[in-house]
Amino acid sequence: MLRMRRLFLRVVAGAAAGALAGLGVAQAAAPASAAGTAASSSAVTVSGRGEFKDMRFTVDQTTRLTSQAITVSWSGGTPTTFAGTLFNTDFVQIMQCWGDDDGTVPSNPGPSRTQCQYGASPTTDRGSWPGNDYDDTRKVFYSADPANYGQDDRYGAANPNAPGEVPFKSVDGTVITSGTQNNAFFNRNTTNEVDFARTGADGTGKEYFEVQTANEAPHLGCGVPVTVNGGTAPRSCWLVIVPQGHLDLDGSPYADHSQVNAGSPVSSTNWKNRVAIPLGFNSVGTNCALGADERATTGSELAADAMTSWQAALCPTGTVYGYTELGEPDTRARLTADGSFGLAFTTRALGADPGTAAPPGTTVYAPVALSGTVIGFTVERRPRAGAPDSVRRLAGTKVESVDLTPRLVAKLLTESYRNSPWGAVLGDAAATGYDWARNNPAGLASDPEFISLNPEFADLSVSETPSTDTDLITSLGHSDSARALWQWILADKDARGFLAGDADGWGTKVNPYYSTTASRNPTGVAFDPASADDYPKSDPWCTIPPGTDATVKQCMTDFHPYVEDMHSGALHTRRADTLWKSSWDALANPPAFKSPGPQTVGSRFVITVTDAASAARYGLQTARLRNTAGTFVGPSASSLTAAATGVTGTGAPEITPATADAEGAYPLAQLVYAAVRPAGTDAAARKDYAALLRYAVGDGQTSGADPGLLPAGYAPLSAALRTKATTAADALVDYKGPSPTPSGGSGSTGGSSGGSTGGGDSAVSGGSGGGTDDTGTGGATDGSTGGDGGSAATPGAGASTKPGAAPSYDGGKAVQATALGTTPDDPANSLRYAVPVGAALGAAAGIGAPFAGGGRLRLPLRIPLPGGRAVTVPAVTLPEWLRRRLPSGRN
Repeated sequence: MLRMRRLFLRVVAGAAAGALAGLGVAQAAAPASAAGTAASSSAVTVSGRGEFKDMRFTVDQTTRLTSQAITVSWSGGTPTTFAGTLFNTDFVQIMQCWGDDDGTVPSNPGPSRTQCQYGASPTTDRGSWPGNDYDDTRKVFYSADPANYGQDDRYGAANPNAPGEVPFKSVDGTVITSGTQNNAFFNRNTTNEVDFARTGADGTGKEYFEVQTANEAPHLGCGVPVTVNGGTAPRSCWLVIVPQGHLDLDGSPYADHSQVNAGSPVSSTNWKNRVAIPLGFNSVGTNCALGADERATTGSELAADAMTSWQAALCPTGTVYGYTELGEPDTRARLTADGSFGLAFTTRALGADPGTAAPPGTTVYAPVALSGTVIGFTVERRPRAGAPDSVRRLAGTKVESVDLTPRLVAKLLTESYRNSPWGAVLGDAAATGYDWARNNPAGLASDPEFISLNPEFADLSVSETPSTDTDLITSLGHSDSARALWQWILADKDARGFLAGDADGWGTKVNPYYSTTASRNPTGVAFDPASADDYPKSDPWCTIPPGTDATVKQCMTDFHPYVEDMHSGALHTRRADTLWKSSWDALANPPAFKSPGPQTVGSRFVITVTDAASAARYGLQTARLRNTAGTFVGPSASSLTAAATGVTGTGAPEITPATADAEGAYPLAQLVYAAVRPAGTDAAARKDYAALLRYAVGDGQTSGADPGLLPAGYAPLSAALRTKATTAADALVDYKGPSPTPSGGSGSTGGSSGGSTGGGDSAVSGGSGGGTDDTGTGGATDGSTGGDGGSAATPGAGASTKPGAAPSYDGGKAVQATALGTTPDDPANSLRYAVPVGAALGAAAGIGAPFAGGGRLRLPLRIPLPGGRAVTVPAVTLPEWLRRRLPSGRN
């Protein structure tokens, strides 16, 4: 029986790992988009027409676009009115379209209405949705001589007594004529349309619009290189704004105040009022010559946007620099184990992790980027009943800033709010072991500590569930960003006391599964945030969610799912989609939970841990965090620079929350280094890496949106740090120590395996760390690698000979998996078989591993993929029922 149980567990684990690897392969097939930021010189303002002639619409960036957010603002409008929770009159609708000018409005060229991504509102669960199924879809009523907005003089003629649909035409020529609300190209979870944008009491409004490239919306094709009249350039697209008013087509006011009156914005009658603005895109796909060997760079996500920008500018030099995102602790372990690993981005020196030591020989460190970890959010004001008029006038607008203390963030990370373990406290009754939660605030927005710092929330209403303010969206895996966040928390006396088990001044207690006092922790082992570099979900709570009539339990990783990386967290926060599959579908086969889609406009509340560059890319608001000087500071170029003056240490001096004590210093600023072990790379590779460093700290430190410049979310390095980097580049070129035998692959590939950080039977060990001088180089002596799993990587095993001009994050592809629990059909793509094939192979590997003489599988496992990308098979939190079947001592 025990043998069968172990075999079953191997099959499950192998299938899960194989499926995740297959998913990574499938997602890797599409190139990720290039970095981009706002360019003030490309802002455009356009006037409305007809009854909207007094409105002015401004888009803050219209060129050099990529997968990002842009700001659409307007003035001169009439305040929005409501019919209960439904929009009634005077609002704005926004969409993205492809194609040439259709010639219908000579004064304002724009696309055909059939070529716009719009109409994917919810098909079910519309109880709280603010539309009526016409204004937010492509449904129209035919009339040869329209008398009302929403009628159409072309589509729906076959059955004038029933609604017709305005077709959607994809860039590949495919036309969808029916079922457009949930079609094969886009749906509620993947569309970027804005169905309802509110105009405030002063006649102004603002919305952050997610621009999608061909990677996220291949049916629009924006940014794909196209050749016209002998010239090749990225395909441009359109931003289309359709204002809706309070007058019907004949100029009379709407008489019905119970619902939206205007009908679909893509109806012929509404389309006459549309405002179109051309959008120019950076080229989607590789910017480098195909077939060229590449110099591998790997590591910190904090460098992703900068490296993506620099890659495009360096292609003309003839050298292709690939980039693979990997957590910094794993990056350091691999570079320590294998000196030929290439160039690694890190915020700490090799040997800085517990249980590791610096490798023998010289390691060169060059500072290349200054950024930071941030708390990003999308929060809209929803006044509570009885709120003052001054608050009610701001209903639906976005909160621009909040202040957070280390203790407040600790509450979010430790699942300590009452509604975080969803269903553990119902009314006055608490489940066994959850009395601690009974008197805790339901979520952040009702926490007295939070309200004392952000008093406007006393007049706001938030639905405090796992999808809003009870925790943070966090990413899987180990990272220096997670470590920095925990270190910032531990640097605060109040936060340390809270984690130890002391109630705050209002009686809030820590979830005991995160208590740093062993006697208070139900596991009998103290939580150790001092050594944490990830975001554990330690609470084993599982339940059938109340009010669902479900037959399947959900656990904490269901209520609070991880995202792939910080970029993905920023994207989901911009979309207001927390990924919690909270809607029970009893009619599915088998019955299952499904995603309800993004939150409803006007009451969105999502918060995430992300990086400053991703937050800037997607237009997230960011929290001001209290530093050790007692000042609340947000991330900005000046606050990042102030923090960098307090770096400490040798080799790769670090910014730590405790040393970022200048009054204006942002506490989670991080300085990213490029690390190279020159003895493991040949002269040609060292020369190429030196060229990258010189560019990165030269033209690459000029802020801007063009490829090659420094994207928003970074602060330019100081002159002293740039000098350090150029000195390090010189040290690479001038290196005279032992080198590997020159070959075509030297320095051009990334390792496929390597030691892991920390202790255990696969740890990487090393000799004593060598000293460093002010040139930015450092070394170690008498190092060695050891441990069962710490063997050096095979040169070339993880590399690609193709250029990798894009970072390894998914650029939005992962969100397709949340579309009602399914993904759009892709019958033409053989990679759709990658997941099931991977699962089958993984299961087979799980069975066969014991007979191959291997030890236990160590997760997370990084699998290199073609094109400079890679996929991480994460360390999976098993369901409670499966954990109980594990042999003693396994987890």
